Amino acid sequence: MTDLEIARKVKLHHIGEIASKLGVGEEHIEMYGKYKAKIPLSFIDEKKAAESKLVLVSAITPTPAGEGKTTMSIGLAEGLNRLGKKTTVVLREPSLGPVFGIKGGAAGGGYSQVLPMEDINLHFTGDFAAIEKAHNLLAAVIDNKIQSSANGLDLDPRTISWKRVMDMNDRALRRIIVGLGGTTHGVPRETGFDITAASEIMAILCLAKDLSDLKKRLGNIFIGYTYGKEPKFARDVKVEGAMAALLKDAIKPNLVQTIEGNPALIHGGPFANIAQGTNSVIATKMGMTFSEYTVTEAGFGFDLGAEKFFDIKCQSAGLSPKAVVLTVTVRALKYHGGVERDKLTEPDPEAVQRGLCNLEKHLENISFFNVKPVIAINRFSSDTGEELQVILDKAKALNKEIAVAEVWAKGGEGALDLAEKVVRVAESGPSHFTPLYDWNWDVKKKIETLTTKIYGAEHVDYTAQAKKDLKKISELGLEKLPVCIAKTQNSLSDNPKLLGRPKDFIVTVREIEIASGAGFLIPITGNIMRMPGLPAHPASEQISIDNDGNITGLM
Repeated sequence: MTDLEIARKVKLHHIGEIASKLGVGEEHIEMYGKYKAKIPLSFIDEKKAAESKLVLVSAITPTPAGEGKTTMSIGLAEGLNRLGKKTTVVLREPSLGPVFGIKGGAAGGGYSQVLPMEDINLHFTGDFAAIEKAHNLLAAVIDNKIQSSANGLDLDPRTISWKRVMDMNDRALRRIIVGLGGTTHGVPRETGFDITAASEIMAILCLAKDLSDLKKRLGNIFIGYTYGKEPKFARDVKVEGAMAALLKDAIKPNLVQTIEGNPALIHGGPFANIAQGTNSVIATKMGMTFSEYTVTEAGFGFDLGAEKFFDIKCQSAGLSPKAVVLTVTVRALKYHGGVERDKLTEPDPEAVQRGLCNLEKHLENISFFNVKPVIAINRFSSDTGEELQVILDKAKALNKEIAVAEVWAKGGEGALDLAEKVVRVAESGPSHFTPLYDWNWDVKKKIETLTTKIYGAEHVDYTAQAKKDLKKISELGLEKLPVCIAKTQNSLSDNPKLLGRPKDFIVTVREIEIASGAGFLIPITGNIMRMPGLPAHPASEQISIDNDGNITGLM
């Protein structure tokens, strides 16, 4: 059966029942129909959260075949609950861009899914729409201030860095001209669109502690300069209050359920290749408040989402993870070992062996943070015993915990061995989590530490634009912000064609965007773009709905 067919066969529990498993009465949740709800922020208890064991699920460098981090996260949470460990899985919300593009949804797969799958993948509770509206409100206000000679701000339109956003892959909107049509229609200038997941508002929502912190961060958004070279922020155009009002519901985490009827929190959805790639601090702390174990995931490979989870989210929110689950597949290792995508299901232990260098590098990266890893082999039906043994032997040689997990086919039952090993690691002693760098270092030192240690680069090059950006960052007094590098997810390097464990390469920083509201800088490397395009045959071609309202084709 497809994921959608499996999801449809599950008899869903009323969301009030799921809330009661967390110890929250139905009268306290804000219901969106029978199977979705929001939980008020007042339920977060910092003291209780500090006692929860936080487990991060990451992966090796992703491939077109998919590694299944979300599926693994859900399956692991199911397995831990089966062991009697009260566990909540905390995930990101899907973006419509990938849902209608090439990647599909983000609700897990097989018998390790969060439900209702269709709702989660399509609009959900409207959080993305609220983020989009708040972002575009600021864009509209900026253009209105440029248009009005009476505004007193004297904004220079050539310096405005704030684009607009929409939750769709649309390459045609990357660069546009606004304000055409005469003096009553605005001042013509070049701008563009990013995808909503890349919005600084999304990053702010996911890092904010509460509504007050959210409003302060919104006010700190840098928008550009006056003609007199004076920097201006969102607070200067008096819009942060209205933006926060639009986000009053979006800031609350969303409660849904797993296939096995366990609670799941889904909130926020930044991409890891262009943003911080993890769900909200609020949702993570909410899960930790209610649970003995909290399982969360960080997008793409460890070099992207997990690094940002550790260096930005954990430092910002004071989190200290107990373990990392590193998801790996036989197919991915064969791909990194040089096998073409259409031949990944053919047995090839030698290719698995060649691809192990990618796994080794990610394990090395985990060691930089002093957190213990557990390798999880996400098993597929085409995997052979000989291929699996190659990975098991490598783990034994490296003295690393490893488990073969069949979470897609068996749900929590298929994750019991993995869950037991995660418990063993998480309960082996206190967390010794250490960030990779100090936020107080200068910007170039932070970038170079990250690129040489985590990516394995020999050197970092900066374009003329990037050097100008470094000077601007210094003048604005923002050097002490962490860095959130935008980089291809398909390689440890900034070149998507370099598979395995690339060596002797140079990372090129093209420009550095300022996300002063979110509280980080975004060095953009290689050809990475913050507005993706659709493939030649997008997933939307397969999606439809019948007269009874049944959706088909969702992945």
